[in-house]
Amino acid sequence: MSSLYRPLALVAGIALLGGCATMPQPLQGNYANVTSTSVQQGSAGGTRVRWGGEIIKTEPGAQETCFYILARPLDEQARPELGNASEGQGRFVACHSGFYDPEVFTRGREMTVTGTINGTVSKKVGEYSYPYPRVEADVVYLWPKRQAYVGAPYPPGFYDPYWGPWGPWGYGPYWGWGGPRVIVVRPAPPPR
Repeated sequence: MSSLYRPLALVAGIALLGGCATMPQPLQGNYANVTSTSVQQGSAGGTRVRWGGEIIKTEPGAQETCFYILARPLDEQARPELGNASEGQGRFVACHSGFYDPEVFTRGREMTVTGTINGTVSKKVGEYSYPYPRVEADVVYLWPKRQAYVGAPYPPGFYDPYWGPWGPWGYGPYWGWGGPRVIVVRPAPPPR
């Protein structure tokens, strides 16, 4: 009888863990499903959006700070997804009142913003004049850096081609070398 309840307990545990991956409170809400490239092609002024990506440049001004961002799709937490940033998302600029330190909001950091589209701003990318859709941001959310975990892809003795059943003397040609090292990048846990 207890074997019947084990799968149910497993499903309940997975459902509870899945519920932990929630969107931060400041980013919650309903927003238009509009991309930065579609804003470049037509007018979507006044549309409320939730966009995110990787910071290219942070420019503090006298009254506001503008963030130039390489757009990426957002996951279920509204965090920019890892992977190819050139999936047709384009670039955008998000401006928020106040000073944001460019040494904290550095190139490559992940950010999600919410706000209202306010036309485009033309800036040079190389020699090309690029029309950045401008977002008047009401929320600027800088994500914590993702943690990199370094470890062996499998424990020694478990299908390790360089470690045999008799230790490193088995059929492994390299003493003390347990195979290739793999770097695994996992998303940081969501903020509480």
